[in-house]
Order: sequence, then C-alpha cells, then structure tokens
Amino acid sequence: MTVAGSLDLDPDPTVGEPILDNPAWASLTGPHRRFGERHGLAARYLPEVAPFVALLDPDDPQAWRDAAVLVGAGGSFAVAGTRIEPPAGWTTTAAGAGVQMVDVAVEKEPDPEAVRLGPGDVPAILDLVARTQPGPFQERTVELGTYLGIRRGGALVAMAGERLHPEGWTEISAVCTDPAFRRQGLAGRLVSAVAARIADRGEQAFLHASAANVTAIRLYAAMGFRLRLVTQFHAITAPDG
Repeated sequence: MTVAGSLDLDPDPTVGEPILDNPAWASLTGPHRRFGERHGLAARYLPEVAPFVALLDPDDPQAWRDAAVLVGAGGSFAVAGTRIEPPAGWTTTAAGAGVQMVDVAVEKEPDPEAVRLGPGDVPAILDLVARTQPGPFQERTVELGTYLGIRRGGALVAMAGERLHPEGWTEISAVCTDPAFRRQGLAGRLVSAVAARIADRGEQAFLHASAANVTAIRLYAAMGFRLRLVTQFHAITAPDG
C-alpha cells in the first residue's frame, strides 16, 4: 500500500486480533460500557466523552436504524470501518482514509518529564488540540484512560493518551505537539511512556492515524508499530426526521 503517495507499507492482518476489526464496538460493549449507551445493534459514546458511534455490522440496515435512534434526527457523529456505506437518506459530510497499526516491537519506558493530565487540565488540552488537530477530543475524553503531557514554561506543549479500549487492548491517541516544539522527539517519548503503562496492565497497544499523515506513520513504524489494516474515517449525519 502507498500512503499519501510516498510511503510504502503492506497491511499485515496476522498482527493483532479480530477484536480490532471493530474496536469502538468492542470498547462500548466491553470495558468502556460506562461511557456510552447502546440501542440494539448500535452503540455510541456519550457526546461529552467522544463523538463516535459503533455498529455491530455496518452492512445491516437495522444497525443504521438503531444508530438513528441513538443520535436523533439530524444527529451527527463519527464512525470508522473498512466498509462504511450509509443507507439512502444519510449524509456523509467528511471521509478520509486511515491506518490501524499494532505494537509489535515498541520500546516502552516511562518518561521523567511526562506528567499525568486530568480534568483540571482540560482547558490546556483543548487549546493544544485546537492548534494541532490530532483528532476529536471532548470535555470528558480525558476520562477514557491515562493522558500524559510535557510542559515547557508552564505551558502544555505535547501530549498522548489512551482512548478506545477493546478487551486486552488500548488505543494510543491524541498524539500531538505544539508546532514550536516539534522535531525534539516529544511525541515518540510520550507514545513510549503511554505504551509502557498499557504493557504494565498486561495489555497491548494499537493506534490509528490518517493515511495522509506520513510523518506520523513513519515515526510509528520506526518505533515498532506494524500496519494491520487500512480503514476509513467518516463524519455522518442521520436523516432529518
């Protein structure tokens, strides 16, 4: 596979486990059940936690009808998968290719400069997210797992944390660095530190990235993550009425 026309990677479906084929569903019906709600064949995170909806089977029209019940008429949400084709009447407002990568040989170690981030850090986190655009981050996303940050001069300049949580696995997410502090290895250090905490629980790390983000994919591959599959990220709006 060629990522963004300049990085050749071949997906290896033998790494990881089938539970990673639908990690949001596995999270919402497993360890993250308390952060969401389910209706039939669809589940979603509470809007203040994350904007994601998961479908047991995206090919099943009933799953989409159940999703409509959850989000309401005209409700918008994010969904990911290898075969997302909404029924007639639904609107895809944005879509893009992504990759899923699994830790196969990542060097894991705590970082002495990294600090644990919590609810009191949300304003600083949201400010960093707004400036770096690592992906969706809501007021309560920080509750989904451990988030670590690095500060310089009292300001939060880099972070990484845990998001989706299928049984036995934890997704590393929200990896971002203030543009003024890039090329200092902060992202790699934080990913390694978060991966160390995941391993300490006896779990394995995985992550997602935009297929266009060649710089990040190259970093993750160099660290010991292997491409498992190519997926699609979608922003979708339910029928209005």
